[in-house]
Amino acid sequence: MLVAGHAAHAAIPIQHWQHASGAKVYLVESPVIPMLDVQIDVDGGSRRDPAGQAGLASATADMLSAGTLAHEGQSALDEHQLAEAWTDLGASFGAEVSGERFTLSLRTLTEPALLRQAVALAARQMAVPAWPGPVWQRDRERWAQALREADMRPGTHADRAFGQAVYGDHPLGRPTTPETLAAFGVDDMRAFYRQHVAACRANVTLVGAINRQTADDIVGRLISAIAPNGCPRLAPVPAVEPLQAAVEQRMPFDAAQAQVLIGQPGIARSDPDYFPLFVGNYILGGGGFVSRLMTEVREKRGLTYGVYSTFMPGLQPGPFQIGLTTRPDQAAQAVALVREVVARFVAEGPTEDELRAAKDYLVNSFALRIDSNRKLLGNVANIAWNGLPLDYLDTWTDQVKAVTTADIRRAFGRVLQPEHLVTVVVGGR
Repeated sequence: MLVAGHAAHAAIPIQHWQHASGAKVYLVESPVIPMLDVQIDVDGGSRRDPAGQAGLASATADMLSAGTLAHEGQSALDEHQLAEAWTDLGASFGAEVSGERFTLSLRTLTEPALLRQAVALAARQMAVPAWPGPVWQRDRERWAQALREADMRPGTHADRAFGQAVYGDHPLGRPTTPETLAAFGVDDMRAFYRQHVAACRANVTLVGAINRQTADDIVGRLISAIAPNGCPRLAPVPAVEPLQAAVEQRMPFDAAQAQVLIGQPGIARSDPDYFPLFVGNYILGGGGFVSRLMTEVREKRGLTYGVYSTFMPGLQPGPFQIGLTTRPDQAAQAVALVREVVARFVAEGPTEDELRAAKDYLVNSFALRIDSNRKLLGNVANIAWNGLPLDYLDTWTDQVKAVTTADIRRAFGRVLQPEHLVTVVVGGR
């Protein structure tokens, strides 16, 4: 369903202003259906977890749904009562964490009475979370058990080893374990929330059937819930350092398939070569069955059912990662072939035919990136988070069309060092 109401090359008017609280607001009016999506992003992702307490940010987000305290004449709500209240409104509110962001999300109808109640309930949940200790004790044991069960899968070991090899002591490389979960409690969550969920640093994105005046009123009511947290200073996050040498880890694991991850630190979203790297990666391993890696590793040699490559940029350099599964006795051959394909691509870049096909697909499929309010919300929130131009979506296809084979070869040669790849293989003897 095309909720945004924009053709692929039509202008997408993003209204932007700064709320009196300091929060930055981004609005796209989408009047086609009476719905509203709101996303609030703050710098409180897992990279902010204290040493030895990996999982604190995620636990803090999860526990926001565990109930509210009594507030402004309203009775306290436990987790079940809170869930029922959202169900009665036909709306939803929740929190989640990525490496960089702590995200609060509201979805509701815009019928005035329902909208008013949904915003009020979201503000209440943000203002007075209950942080019930018994709920955390239960959820911590469930989470720890899930982690122990995940340790029985080779992919878990591959992901953990890859992250630690790429990031070293950086917070982005710290895994969550039963031991790190046991190292914090609800008091730590309360302190983390007050420290990081601050109005002065919030980006608020709204997409839906509202105008600017209504949007500013909604932002005011939501942001007032966290205004008492103040604006605490955040310590700088350590820089992501490039690898100085190749790293190889081969871990035995009794499994039918070996898990293979290959990569290194990639780029920040602000990198000026983002589009050459984006288009080039589609050709290398991001384009599914039409990518070079898929052609060489699957189609020609039959070493895997699937292989991919991806850049994951953010405010800090995210990883460049290649992943595949293969028979353990074929792992060495698959790794050698992937390295060969990457080295050749870095040295030579794509062909003109490959680039033409990639551009055709990416440009023609652009409309699918913004064909719903939720997708549009995610795109506009990324613009807000990464400080991209407000016309970023309007110029996206032109940016793709402008990429040349020389651009891709130069960008990959600058960013990737095939001689400094991390290689993790989990499986076999």
